[in-house]
Amino acid sequence: MPKALDLYSKVEDLLGVNEVTPKLYENYFYTLQTLEFDSLLDVGCGRGEFLRQLSNLFPYIELMGIDLSPLMVKTTQSKGIKAQCIDLCKLDKKFQVITAVFDMVNYLDTKALKRFMRCIEDRLEDGGYFICDINSLYAFEELAVGSYVRDDDTRFVTIDSYFEDNKYYSEFTLFEKDNKRFKKSQNTIIQYYHKIEELTKLTNLKLIEKFPFSIYGEEVEKFYLVFEK
Repeated sequence: MPKALDLYSKVEDLLGVNEVTPKLYENYFYTLQTLEFDSLLDVGCGRGEFLRQLSNLFPYIELMGIDLSPLMVKTTQSKGIKAQCIDLCKLDKKFQVITAVFDMVNYLDTKALKRFMRCIEDRLEDGGYFICDINSLYAFEELAVGSYVRDDDTRFVTIDSYFEDNKYYSEFTLFEKDNKRFKKSQNTIIQYYHKIEELTKLTNLKLIEKFPFSIYGEEVEKFYLVFEK
């Protein structure tokens, strides 16, 4: 998976991610402004943009990000944000808030998700909160499937996506300009559809808030969830 995530990190800016994240971030910012906390861990921090914006909103809060992609972590660190390339379960520290933004949870199959939620519990302080979002079935079955082509002066990427057996496959092929030639990279990223009811059964955390929302259209594309320890 880290190699696949490194490939994704190279093309993320071509996929329109920066155009849709502001609406998603609003939910997190609203919730966090209602809570009292002095430490926050963002799991799957990516390029660190969420943490960068948090640092402006909460300048006195201890912020940290972790990601399994070394390239993502390096980019986050370049923004002056503390970040490590480490598995959550190997992190020896507790936080008052833990976030997993932009369907990070969907990258875990049921077995990995059960382990993940157990580690969330272990790394949350008593009374702490875990906040995440997950994709709806509509997002997987209808919105995200198909073939996409994106390019700029130095990169050309094709993405073929399909959904079957509750798994969403994205096959990436990237051509990067290297002097006068192009270097080819390929990998597949898999995401998993999880029902909210199934997720809550995997943890002792209490689900205190949930609501559906849309980013691209009127259909429900994501569910926003807040858990308390």
